[in-house]
Order: sequence, then structure tokens, then C-alpha cells
Amino acid sequence: MYRWYGLAEVPSDWGACVATIGEFDGVHRGHQRVVERAREIGRSRQLPVVAITFDPHPDEVIRPGSHPPLLTTARRRSELLAALGADAVFVLPFNLEFSRLSPDEFVRVVLSERLHAAAVVVGENFRFGHKAAGDVPMLAQLGEKYDFTAEGVPLLVDDGVTISSTYIRKQLGAGDVAAAARALGRPHRVEGVVVRGHMRGRGLGFPTANLRLQGKRAALTGIFATWVEGVGQGARASVSSLGTRPTVFGTEPLLEAHLFDFDGDLYGRRLRVEFASARLRDRDASLADIALEAGFSDQPHFCRAFKEVTGMTPARYRDGM
Repeated sequence: MYRWYGLAEVPSDWGACVATIGEFDGVHRGHQRVVERAREIGRSRQLPVVAITFDPHPDEVIRPGSHPPLLTTARRRSELLAALGADAVFVLPFNLEFSRLSPDEFVRVVLSERLHAAAVVVGENFRFGHKAAGDVPMLAQLGEKYDFTAEGVPLLVDDGVTISSTYIRKQLGAGDVAAAARALGRPHRVEGVVVRGHMRGRGLGFPTANLRLQGKRAALTGIFATWVEGVGQGARASVSSLGTRPTVFGTEPLLEAHLFDFDGDLYGRRLRVEFASARLRDRDASLADIALEAGFSDQPHFCRAFKEVTGMTPARYRDGM
């Protein structure tokens, strides 16, 4: 799988392809259907599929401070798109200059001159170009000019619910990770590097790993039963608190995870945390604060909570995510 960041990284001898374009935040089931349609066309025409996405999120550039919390990092999006069968993931750096490209300029520069697209597949609500002036009918018209076909895939509706990144964020914000997982087609997960904390949990008998997450906000907060991957083989049962902490620049998301039956050094490791249950508590608090407030050892309490909510005994390992 090829991964290109910016126009200059696309090989000069790149031939015809099928392109699919979107923010693909979460790479949810609706996105998956768009990519699968692109793959169908690619197979029929014997052409590779290129998934085009953007970094940072366009809203972060056009409306700073108002953009939603991301469901996936750019790296995670690339991994998921590759797993769906994209032959290349093309990340376009999104900035104010790029946002001012007209629909025609976007198509000419990106799809025609650089990718030599023979077919373009998008969601039916896809918009592009300066001030989102372009839509699927305009894309089809430009396809006649630049010699490619264009297709808008209908939005995925499941049990009366339109599957979208906005819907998933709403479910995560409400703590309903099961509904979010159904829309994603897999459990929601975050990842980050373990940094040093205040070590209050260790002093109380339940050491925790503090993960610094990318972005300014997380899509959910609270206490959850979780699986942590990146510590040996498989995934470890755990309980995690996801909230924010103050910094000199404002706040940043921070996840604190207690891994059952583990007391090793994880500093500097990149861990992946998958949410396994509905929210156990809806407050932004450290595990140490909750243990002190309740007056009990946190591990036995959350072991019971893990079993009650998930129906699983918090065994040491689980198969990889």
C-alpha cells in the first residue's frame, strides 16, 4: 500500500486509477461502502484504488475552534483505508490556500493532472472546492471535461439512522460506545504515548498509564471498561478514565488506564485503547480521586464493574484488536 502526503509525493509515472474522496473520519460503515464501490469499479477496470483524505480536518482550518473532536488520527485513517483494500492513501495537507481552490481547479490539479483518475467515487453528500461550491452533479460535469466518470454512493441508513461521523460523535458523547461500535463496524479506540503522571494511583495500589492523545478534544469522557493493546501479545483488560488536563495552551485530552494484573514500566510506549462497555461513570475524574472518594480499593470494584457491564471476566489477555 502506498501512502502519499501532498501532491509532490505522488509518483510522476502514476497511471490511471479509481479515486475516492472524503474526510473519512472514523472510516465508519458508510465510508466502507463508498470504498467498496470504488474497489468494485477498480476490479472491473483493472485499476488501483486511491483513497484521498485531508489533514488537518478542513473545519479546523476554515472555522478554527469550532471543529468537532476527531474519531481517528490521520495515521489510523490510513491504516483502516488500507485494510479496506485501498491501494494508496493520498493525504492532502489542508490549508487556507488549498481551501480557496475552485471546484474546477481541485479536479484539474488533484484528480486529473496528478492522479489521472478514470473514475471517482464519493458519498452522495460530498462537497468540494472553495466554500463547498462543488457537489456530485458538478463533479460529474467536470468528469466529462477531464475524462472520468463520477458516482455518488447513497448514504447508509440502518434501522432509520443515517450512519455518519456526526452520529457516532453524538453516541460517544452520550457514553453509548455500543451504538458507536455498530455504526463504526468495530469498537471505538484511541491511541497515544504513555507519559509520566502524578503517580497517585501507584501510591494507592493501582498504578495507571497516562496516555497523551492527539487533538484538542476527545469524542467522549468518563470511566469505561477497556482493552489495552501494545503490552505484549493480544490485549489486556483494563479500566480507563478519559478526560482533559490543563496545559499552558489551554487543555488537552488525557487517558488514564489501569491494566489488571500488570505493574510494569510503560513510559514512552504507544498504546491502543479500545472501549468495551457503556460508560461506568460519566464524570471527568482520575481513578485515584474516585477510589479515595468511594473509600475502597479501585481494582476489585472495577473488576466487578467490568464483568457486570461486559459479561466478561477481566482475564489477562484477549485476542488482538
